[in-house]
Amino acid sequence: MRINNKCLHCSKELVGRSDKKFCDPQCKSVYQYQKEKQNPERFYNKVDNQLKLNRRLLKEYNKGGKVTIRAQVLLDQGFDPNFFTHYWKNQKGEVYLFVYEFGFIKRTEYGKEKYVLVIWQDYMGVDIKKRLF
Repeated sequence: MRINNKCLHCSKELVGRSDKKFCDPQCKSVYQYQKEKQNPERFYNKVDNQLKLNRRLLKEYNKGGKVTIRAQVLLDQGFDPNFFTHYWKNQKGEVYLFVYEFGFIKRTEYGKEKYVLVIWQDYMGVDIKKRLF
């Protein structure tokens, strides 16, 4: 006795095993893809996607190693400063937030919010090693 008479995706008549649900691998793949798209996005995916976007934007705008850019330029493109992978505190006590190797710190100059973009340097890791050991 057959559990499903028709393919769950295309409704084509099934031939073969009694527990078969799909007529071919393509129908199975499309069905599962569409089903997953209807589910709310998982927290992991949201975080991962935001980190990827943040890194791409920081990389795109930091061609010179250290660049200052208006905060709104990044924010308008979806940058979210609350998503970062680690931080580094310099000797002045300023905290740079990093998305992998690309970092930023928020500054206000002449009443305008800006980000200073930097790239991770070897000397930045020295302080971290000292704190860990």
